Amino acid sequence: MTSTDQERWQRVKEQLRKQLGEDVFSSWFGRMELEAVDRGAVRLSVPTRFLRTWIQAHYSEHVLAKWQTEEPAVTRLELSVRSAAIRLPAAKPKLSEPMTQSREMREAMDGVETRASVPFMSVHEAFGGSPLDPRLTFETFIVGRTNTLAQAAAKQVASCRRGEQLMFNPLYIHAAVGLGKTHLLQAITWAGNSTERKVLYLTAERFMYGFVSALKTQTTLAFKEAVRAIDVLVIDDLQFLQGRSTQAEFCHTLNTLIDAGRQVVIASDRPPADLESLDDRVRSRLAGGLVVEIGSLGEELRLEILKSRIAAARLHHPGFEVPTPVLAFIAKSVTHNGRDLEGAVNRLLAHSKLTGQTVTLEMAEREMRDLIRPAEPKRVRIEDIQRVVARQYNVSRADLLSSRRTANVVRPRQVAMYLAKILTLRSLPEIGRRFGGRDHTTVLHAVRKIEALAGNDTAFAEEIEGLKRQLQD
Repeated sequence: MTSTDQERWQRVKEQLRKQLGEDVFSSWFGRMELEAVDRGAVRLSVPTRFLRTWIQAHYSEHVLAKWQTEEPAVTRLELSVRSAAIRLPAAKPKLSEPMTQSREMREAMDGVETRASVPFMSVHEAFGGSPLDPRLTFETFIVGRTNTLAQAAAKQVASCRRGEQLMFNPLYIHAAVGLGKTHLLQAITWAGNSTERKVLYLTAERFMYGFVSALKTQTTLAFKEAVRAIDVLVIDDLQFLQGRSTQAEFCHTLNTLIDAGRQVVIASDRPPADLESLDDRVRSRLAGGLVVEIGSLGEELRLEILKSRIAAARLHHPGFEVPTPVLAFIAKSVTHNGRDLEGAVNRLLAHSKLTGQTVTLEMAEREMRDLIRPAEPKRVRIEDIQRVVARQYNVSRADLLSSRRTANVVRPRQVAMYLAKILTLRSLPEIGRRFGGRDHTTVLHAVRKIEALAGNDTAFAEEIEGLKRQLQD
């Protein structure tokens, strides 16, 4: 190895430090050493297996690209743990991850205007976060009556700087599919790039994958240290978090970050109390922060979303025009979620571009038929059932969950269990647990008891139907 090689290595390290920032560079490259440059291969070494695994997974392309700016003849890296070498393949751009940088992508981006506040290589990417969509920012989020609080809370969390008192921790956003949860979470992550905080966005699946990989490679301690060093941890689709050991690790991470004054943001399709598979302690900790629900999209908000999507499409297709009556028809008819609205715009755009015909109301009615869905029944929660039944029979919710066996409590409790079975998708064991930790056989007995009574007593059957209507209206 020549002195020229060492000089090149020093320049490569300076480029990495400038690109990644001092904290990230010190964490992953501070103890990396150059062993040799020979026959198109750069041989580097690190002191631990974890560093080798992490750098191999997240930084091989970046290091190779920097070497190729110094020495174009270099085609591959060989990374070792001070001894046994592991050969890394030549870097190729990861097209599925829009924020991953390679030499080819940098060349393609030369002269293209980008957001000044977002460095091309963020801390999020450096720590192996889930891919981000550059369109999902606060600027492109359309605010309406049903999402105002969620958007305001997300912006407040994103604007908080390191060392400031956290107002909402954790912030927990829940909503049905396609109503904007992921948009807000990714907007928080993008906004974090303009602050000095380290922000990491992970889907629950990505968190599970990272933890299981760490278990397999015996690097769980390093995994924990890396995740718990984050200033803002953002977890999407928490309802998919599975596995006892993974959930235990998530619980420890959650507690450690919150206790250390680090921000945690969670999104799920249901409130914390309904995450039946999670430990009680986790659900309690999640419920202890700010829990915000994003409601269904009203017609006015759907119309604004459509206008925004069409304006974005027009940037690339200037001739794309959608008449006002067509917009009004789609906003009124396509009611399920924001993704259906985006799909509707894509259909109009495809029709306009591929056929050369103008967009008309008749064409829209024909193209949107499968997106016009019947209204879904209201999602009934067990908490709602307990509240309505308690009010109907003049008892408290605590009575329904208690062990009291008096007649004025037993019957309402059985009615509530029966309604939980027929109006929700919860299993008998889950329902039993939500009614004071009762056995599933107790729930089954209650269901059969109420069915028998309703079959023999018309007045009681009408009473049950009245409760159903209250819960479903």
